Amino acid sequence: MRTKYYFITGTDTDVGKTVLTSALLSALVMNDFSAIGVKPLASGATLTPEGFRNDDALMLMKHSSVQLPYDQVNPVVFEKPVAPHFLSDDLSAEGLYSALIPAMSADVDYCLVEGVGGWQVPLNERESMPDFAARLSAPVILIVGVRLGCLNHAMLTVNAIAEKGLVLAGWVANTVDPEMLNIEENIASLTRMIKAPLLGVVPYQDHLDVNLMASNLDVRSL
Repeated sequence: MRTKYYFITGTDTDVGKTVLTSALLSALVMNDFSAIGVKPLASGATLTPEGFRNDDALMLMKHSSVQLPYDQVNPVVFEKPVAPHFLSDDLSAEGLYSALIPAMSADVDYCLVEGVGGWQVPLNERESMPDFAARLSAPVILIVGVRLGCLNHAMLTVNAIAEKGLVLAGWVANTVDPEMLNIEENIASLTRMIKAPLLGVVPYQDHLDVNLMASNLDVRSL
């Protein structure tokens, strides 16, 4: 079995990257594919008897069809919820890639690799998350948080992905602000401007339901 890898990024922090990665996993599983989600780097964790655990990584594990050990899903985790390069001098694109190799050996159809924060989060003084994405050499799926400013944030990220030489495989419109004016018009503008498949439009939810989100996603192009 040849696993298909995708790198999941967002237009910013708090645009629903983790819950949409989980929904993509669920959509793939609903279509009879095996799929795992991994988060190589996470900041913000709770100390448990088994060690530090990040809620985003645990959510990915919950919606994966194959269960891996936590330290394979999230090999680098920090307690404080701040930019990770403030917490370690040892972060690098190659180091994250090497840490992910055990998970990448899993016998699955799809592996979704979730980034941290937005596209341009630093790893050290020379590298940022795009360098890791380039090392992974996987197509990118972009989660667009539909709120004021989304046109600018989305196109800046789309252009940055292209400048890194990576392929944008698709994008998801996630309605994070239900009171935003002209929501449908903004999504229509993004659909015209982004030259990649729209995988789905996710309506705002007061209480997040991953399976309901998954029903709004079309993963047939992945």
